[in-house]
Amino acid sequence: MPSQTLSHLVIATHNPGKFSEFQDYFSPYPITLYDASAFHLPEPEETGETFVDNALLKARAGAARCPYPVLSDDSGLCVRALQGAPGIFSARWAGKNKDFSEAMTRVWETLSSQKATDFRASFVCALALVFPDGTESVFEGSVSGRITWPPQGDKGFGYDPIFTPNHHWQTFGEMDAGKKHFISHRADAMRKLIAAYCSV
Repeated sequence: MPSQTLSHLVIATHNPGKFSEFQDYFSPYPITLYDASAFHLPEPEETGETFVDNALLKARAGAARCPYPVLSDDSGLCVRALQGAPGIFSARWAGKNKDFSEAMTRVWETLSSQKATDFRASFVCALALVFPDGTESVFEGSVSGRITWPPQGDKGFGYDPIFTPNHHWQTFGEMDAGKKHFISHRADAMRKLIAAYCSV
């Protein structure tokens, strides 16, 4: 177990759905969570070339302004037939208004324009944890599945309604939160973080 503790933790996100997921993951542990608005954290420009790059960029920016450790997530949808797109640009495909219905339509229209027959995809997550003393840890996770069209379900957020994980018949947009949080890319990364830093 690392010497650093997580009695207080800032989640560097402005996404209420994502913050809610982290609240669920950390609920068994005596950790006080804060979202980005609690410390007026800006959203830094994501200039990295990988999910890990961007997660570290956001966590470092937050840690420079906070008295507590900062956890940042960078995640996205990677579609095989699109050579991994939208990938690190997943949020940007939703435009300035973060309209993920627009982003999902763009994924499908791009696949259709290429007459794609391979609908395999994965969600990828990188978590970066940065402490006030500069200590850094990174945890990565993924889940494989396929693109489903039209979108199914109104749960979750982002691209969830068009992603069906392998061995399941519901999209993330149809799944109960508990089920999704057990099998998702973020859950995969979180299990590694919790094993390293948390105890009941």
